[in-house]
Amino acid sequence: MKSSGNTILITGGGSGIGRELAQRFHDLGNTVIVTGRRRSALEETVAGRDKLHAAELDVTDPQAIQDFARSVLAQHPGLNVIINNAGIMRDEPLDRGRDLNDAEETVTTNILGPIRVTNAFIDHLIACGDGTIVNVTSGLAFVPFTLAPTYSASKAAIHSYTASLREELKGRVEVIELAPPGVQTDLTPGQSTRQGYMPLRAFIDEVMNLFQQQPTPPEILVERVSFLRNAERENRYDATLSQLNETARAARAAQE
Repeated sequence: MKSSGNTILITGGGSGIGRELAQRFHDLGNTVIVTGRRRSALEETVAGRDKLHAAELDVTDPQAIQDFARSVLAQHPGLNVIINNAGIMRDEPLDRGRDLNDAEETVTTNILGPIRVTNAFIDHLIACGDGTIVNVTSGLAFVPFTLAPTYSASKAAIHSYTASLREELKGRVEVIELAPPGVQTDLTPGQSTRQGYMPLRAFIDEVMNLFQQQPTPPEILVERVSFLRNAERENRYDATLSQLNETARAARAAQE
């Protein structure tokens, strides 16, 4: 992926990782379109930046995605990069019967959302000659956080889906996976100040350095996420599963 001269669409660009990626890519000389459901948050992302544009989009609405794709391609025919970043994370108890609304919303947003957005743009990305798809997953794709089981499973699903895309689109569209560790954002209540999570600015600094490597790595992995990414490969999966969940539960409890 080239560093500048792109037109980039980033879903979930109103806050956190999406906002920081949008502004950093814009700083490198790219035109960037950010989407999300809250117009006010998007306006904060784009404020004072001429080639950073905001557009409302609900990635849980399949018809809205199709309509949006037609509209954005009419306005930005040079669009060549899609970053599927929008996602939600909800706690879900597994030890009792429960309302499955959170699980179903997570699947719709985190799995069907990226699949539908990619599908809406795939013909254009193949035709443009320098297309790139970036799917944002998580270190929890490789070792799950049991308090957020559907979130973890959704990221594992998109990791697998990304591998399929990469193989199928080889030589036609570049496919990259960005798998963050726990980062201090507003993804969950209290996470932006939670001890043990990676500061957002430090995470983005490391990520942008990796994006500017040539060739761009197929997996953008900051050093801190290797503990999860390599757990199975290094034959320490069970120990890592226990350690991750004990540490994460303790970090949450310390804020209560």
